[in-house]
Amino acid sequence: MKLSNKYFAITVLGAMTLTSCSDMLDVTSPSEKDAQTVYANEEDTKKALLGAYNLFGQDSYTSRMCGVYMQNTDVEASAPSAGVPSSDRRAVWSLQSSAITGFNDMTNMWNHNLQAIDRANQVIEGIDESSIGKNAEMQQMKGEAICIKAYRYYLMCGFWGDVPLYETASKWGGVLDRPRSDKFVVYSSILQQLVDIEPHMKFSDANTGGIERMNRDFAIGMIARLALFRAGYAKTKDNQMKRADDYLDVNADSLSVTYTNLSGQQVTAHTHADYMLMAKDYCQKLISMKPRQLYTDFNKPFSNENSYICENNAEILYEIAFVESKGGDVGWSIGVTNGSSSNGSTTNQVGLTPSYYLSFGDNDQRREVTCGKWQHQSDIVYPTEGTGMGIGKWDRYLATKSLGSSSSKGTGINYPLMRYSDILLMLAEAENDLNGPTALAKDALTQVRARAFNNSPTFAADVTDYVNRLSTKEAFFNAIVDERAWEFGGEGLRRFDLIRWNIYGQKIEQAMRTMLCWGISTNEELLALPEVQAAFPEAADYVKYADKLWWKRVGTSNTKSDLQWYSHKYRPEADDATMEANGWMYQEVVGNSTYRCRWGTQLIKRVTTYVYNGKEYASCTKTKDATTGITTYTLGTAPNNATFTVESGASSGVTRNDSYEASDYATRLYRGYANGALTKGDKNVPFLLPISVTTLNSSAVLSNDGYGILDNDKGEGINYKVATIVKENY
Repeated sequence: MKLSNKYFAITVLGAMTLTSCSDMLDVTSPSEKDAQTVYANEEDTKKALLGAYNLFGQDSYTSRMCGVYMQNTDVEASAPSAGVPSSDRRAVWSLQSSAITGFNDMTNMWNHNLQAIDRANQVIEGIDESSIGKNAEMQQMKGEAICIKAYRYYLMCGFWGDVPLYETASKWGGVLDRPRSDKFVVYSSILQQLVDIEPHMKFSDANTGGIERMNRDFAIGMIARLALFRAGYAKTKDNQMKRADDYLDVNADSLSVTYTNLSGQQVTAHTHADYMLMAKDYCQKLISMKPRQLYTDFNKPFSNENSYICENNAEILYEIAFVESKGGDVGWSIGVTNGSSSNGSTTNQVGLTPSYYLSFGDNDQRREVTCGKWQHQSDIVYPTEGTGMGIGKWDRYLATKSLGSSSSKGTGINYPLMRYSDILLMLAEAENDLNGPTALAKDALTQVRARAFNNSPTFAADVTDYVNRLSTKEAFFNAIVDERAWEFGGEGLRRFDLIRWNIYGQKIEQAMRTMLCWGISTNEELLALPEVQAAFPEAADYVKYADKLWWKRVGTSNTKSDLQWYSHKYRPEADDATMEANGWMYQEVVGNSTYRCRWGTQLIKRVTTYVYNGKEYASCTKTKDATTGITTYTLGTAPNNATFTVESGASSGVTRNDSYEASDYATRLYRGYANGALTKGDKNVPFLLPISVTTLNSSAVLSNDGYGILDNDKGEGINYKVATIVKENY
């Protein structure tokens, strides 16, 4: 059900207009009919429903909410440039929301989510009041509308926390300006609607449009997902991370959801444990009603999307049906970097951290699928820097449609909102939370890892032995946290997961420390310092990992298979000269461009200064006269420079100070969180976005007060100082 065919737009006030993307569409506009007439037939109802779907085609979603703004994590991250962040996306990337209260993206995201919610409410009420509302197709469309509403509130609560709750459609004379409702009340409300409609929906293999329309498979999965969020942590107005059980009356009707469990009994969820059980029940419900196998090839779901192939009752439960030239930035702002290729170009704005790449097991097939350490430039494939990886799951160069060399946005490549592996890992998580690492929890985790290490020579160690060693609830939970990172990298789930687990600060601090230790390990002199060994004892463990990656070009297909890697992440024993003599390279110069593959060396910053006669200079050059042996020193640049000569063997009096710091890349990733995450103690990350000034100016009840939204610093961040190596008489 690609959205370009026809769509129906309903304004926030409930007025209805018809817009078409096709000249062939020739129907009576439902705007000429009253609501009772519109919902009296399936065709016009579908047009109304498509109006709610249509907002997935807006830029606020196609690049922003599905990718670009799902970063600042230990997995997905893009580093802002230098300079105090202005009101643009770089402030979102660096967790500096105080800089973006005037950012128009915030206004559009807020408005489009609420518009989609209202359009969904219009459809829900229209079907409820329709004379044919109880037939199977109308109930399916009502279910889709509720799924859209649920997903949009999932986004809003993830980005803004407490948000206005609209349980009914807007009407003339109604109150549109509503204050924030607690996010746990919102989760409970939309969960109840999903629970009530889910049995009346069709599975993807029975529904017209398949996985490109929200279906029963997805509805069941969304119930499980939202139950985990209802059970989890979120930020309160007093800027604390709490579960609903910690501060709310969870027995209140507004926080309770009644459903039928696996035994056929009607139960009501109130507490954290109740909602964990609900998540478990619904995962098991889908598995029992629609069992399926994961593809043996982890790349298959994404190669299908690159090839515009949809398979029902397979791994993807639902994917956004983007349309070429009509929205959809997969392969443009998210995916593999393409520059001047025959299939168009990218403005890649979603990256992956080097620490994430390093975390994968050696034989985990997900790493080389997910981590795009290659790029296309003028139809030639090159490697990328460790800090420049895109999302390898989508590559516009491999799109089976000819997009054209001048194309950019609107690739038409679909984007998955839920895969079957998510069901398995949610089941494992919920079961472990309730009962520890039981056979049920371990089996679900094993299925995901078994596919990841399919055909691995170390399968038993990586799958069977690995899972069997998880003997405590804590160990199994940590394994789930890792597994979801490896399984869903680039799919926009990590940010919200870290929030509900309340480990956001912990994970970005781990990522930054990993990168810093990796960088330290590339410098033997730095690594040998006692103060560094005391502060970063684990840095010695990173010596085996690559300071740079070496490769050879072995093909001309312009795919990643053209690049043969000496090692994917380990440092060779041979020195650089030997590697080059054997035909390996870590950089390639083409015209004015240099394509490097630096890894650990990018993760430490050296700032060198020179002191002479009590004055500090940023540079120093030495020129030795071969005849006289006299060396001329030039420090700094004119007019604030110093020049002098030193006879052979004499002391220069110049002191060289090499100060080693965290890299600019790592510092800028999280600079809104205590100057780069290494000095923070309370783990309270400022992840929520502000409501825009435009929205606030039109409201009498909304504000950004509380939540820590405006408390973070707008500065550039401070690079963590590791050590300084002093060299006298340089």
